[in-house]
Amino acid sequence: MRYPNITSAVFVDRPNRFVAHVKTGGELYTVHVKNTGRCRELLLPGAEVFLCASDNPQRKTKYDLVSVRRSDGRIVNIDSQAPNAVVTEWLQGLQEAGNELPFGRLRRITAEYTWGSSRFDFYLECGSEEGRMEKWLLEVKGCTLQIGEYGYFPDAPTERGVKHLQELARAAQEGWHAAIAFVIPMEGVFEVRPNMATHPQFGEALDAARAAGVQVLHLSCRVTPDSLEIKQHTGTGTM
Repeated sequence: MRYPNITSAVFVDRPNRFVAHVKTGGELYTVHVKNTGRCRELLLPGAEVFLCASDNPQRKTKYDLVSVRRSDGRIVNIDSQAPNAVVTEWLQGLQEAGNELPFGRLRRITAEYTWGSSRFDFYLECGSEEGRMEKWLLEVKGCTLQIGEYGYFPDAPTERGVKHLQELARAAQEGWHAAIAFVIPMEGVFEVRPNMATHPQFGEALDAARAAGVQVLHLSCRVTPDSLEIKQHTGTGTM
């Protein structure tokens, strides 16, 4: 995926989770932060950030803050809408190429699918034209927190994330194929682990989901100021 009209700026502060103050072109701007997570280790005073200009003249803020350059030079995409968008592109690419992995041959991709009391990011149908189609539920999470060589999710408690895992586990027990995919929108990280210090219930729910047969994917990305692309996938179990 690509962003149009990217502008570099310097981060000043974040008065609340929805907006930040930045400086660019000698002016101070209030910008929309496209991530309601904490991102405290990323949004530091003086950090270079990247803004996407909105084409909506009615908006109160001219820019969206979509990514930040860390002190080591690597860029982290913090746009909470980006993981679903980049997974959509990735799935469509797998389908067009007739790729068998990681789901089998994709025949149908449906976004925003309701199952039980949850709405999952994707419903997939996979298999050969002659054989029986396998039905998949796929939930997508974006991970921006890195500690050492691993990504950790979540960076703030997420009851919704726990519910999704519980529903995926129930679906797997009822004969569905189910998976959770962690998009890693930063380079050099290839695995996501549960952040037990922040939300142990999520880690417990992830363990229970794995035990029920839910597959876990780690989707590593190539990141630039104006683009995000899935380059590699690894996972637990056979998809």
